[in-house]
Amino acid sequence: MPKGFTFLPSLALAIGMALPLAAETNADADTVVARVNGDEITLGHMIIARASLPPQYQEIEDKVLYDAILDQLIQQSLLKQVQGGEMPKHVALALENESRSLLAAETIEAILREALTEEALQAAYDEKYADGFGGDEYNASHILVETEEEAKAIKADLDGGADFAETAKEKSTGPSGPNGGELGWFGLGAMVPEFEQAVVALEKGQISEPVQTQFGWHVVILNDKRKATAPELEQVRGELAQQLQQEAIQARVDELTKAGEIERPELEGVGPEVLRQLDLVQE
Repeated sequence: MPKGFTFLPSLALAIGMALPLAAETNADADTVVARVNGDEITLGHMIIARASLPPQYQEIEDKVLYDAILDQLIQQSLLKQVQGGEMPKHVALALENESRSLLAAETIEAILREALTEEALQAAYDEKYADGFGGDEYNASHILVETEEEAKAIKADLDGGADFAETAKEKSTGPSGPNGGELGWFGLGAMVPEFEQAVVALEKGQISEPVQTQFGWHVVILNDKRKATAPELEQVRGELAQQLQQEAIQARVDELTKAGEIERPELEGVGPEVLRQLDLVQE
């Protein structure tokens, strides 16, 4: 929704004095609710203003907001007219950006509505879980210490035949240490990336080289690996919907980019720092 709609102090007065509104109306978006020196304010303007209010105002009763919003639009019209019809460059540019953004959002909404059908969701589900299984799950244990030197020494002991669980109980600083370092079953995304990458690279029973994460240095053993049972469609509906939407938007953008005539001329002597030069848009 359009930005730039802000309340003047009249809101506080309106909250205490507003009159109830009729529950039904035959008006439409073009219905004129006020004229300010000939400039018309319509019900559509008010509806958009209401929809663009910040969250703290959204909960106020409509009967309270009606007069406050109309007063606000009247005051804005009066202040706007002081400019005498002149359009400062930075205002014109902001309006162009806002128009571009809103119209692009309308296109995106249309793409999303077309892409997100029950048939498309079912097809995406069938494709992803056709074999009846979800992603891989891993059962791993680890030994966590503070330094790489400690981790390397532990790895050498394990390679020499030391028992992993007993070593974890004795030397691991992590909360799983007393349990022999066992982390149980987990899927992708459950662990920090560096740890996950180490686990995925292991074969069952294999012990990793020392791995550093934000928590310290780990030595990891993969106890087992399995396929998760496929979830029900309702369990992954949100995930699949997001995937379909992203793919549809990207496909449309790629299509438009390929078909469009896009020019990006080289600008001599212009660097990224130009973005800070507000004086260029002032008149």
